[in-house]
Amino acid sequence: MADFALAWDQAGERFFETGIDRGVLYVASGATYPKGVAWNGLTGVTETPEGAEANDKYADNIKYISIYSAETFKGTIKAYTYPDEWEQCNGEAEKNGVVVGQQKRAGFGLAYRTLVGNDVDGDSHAYKIHLVYGCHAGVAERDYQTKNDSPDAIEMSWEFDTTPVVLTTKVDGETLKPTSILTIDSRKVTSAKLALLEQALYGTAADPATSTPAVDGYLPLPDDVIAMFNQ
Repeated sequence: MADFALAWDQAGERFFETGIDRGVLYVASGATYPKGVAWNGLTGVTETPEGAEANDKYADNIKYISIYSAETFKGTIKAYTYPDEWEQCNGEAEKNGVVVGQQKRAGFGLAYRTLVGNDVDGDSHAYKIHLVYGCHAGVAERDYQTKNDSPDAIEMSWEFDTTPVVLTTKVDGETLKPTSILTIDSRKVTSAKLALLEQALYGTAADPATSTPAVDGYLPLPDDVIAMFNQ
């Protein structure tokens, strides 16, 4: 049998993606996302891009051209609980412990991490950081049931859509189109630059030894994230 230039299923190259952790909510303030809060109990984020559908045009008895529709980014957030800051994104307002529903919904950004595994390192091989911008959440359904002999925690879910953020970054002389999603793969960037992004996203703890105060995390805009990895 002839030897091939391509090889399949080599050791260390059987990759998979799993899990979700390090969820962070950033309530929007105008066009920025100034303060991140940890989202405990986050169980899943389903990414649901839409669009890029072909609209075929015919002439001279043949398919003349295909025009593609604009892409949009939507998704679903699932969680057992949520931070207090989520209330304003969920259309709730609180007054001295009384939560009032059906209020104005604040925009938000989101960060979360997924793990990348392989056949050698298991699920600790690498990870991806996902950053989502311009989000607005829809109404959520909650299914309250009596406690029984097989109790379970209520998992809440919210569908969200996004408005893309305008970019000024150019690639090969062309300005990138607006986007709602960035994904950073730890295998493809330097650890030093990745650390800078993580410090921005998650903030830094206070250091009593040097009297350095804690710094809140924030969600850098897409152009700023791209610039971090191109310095």
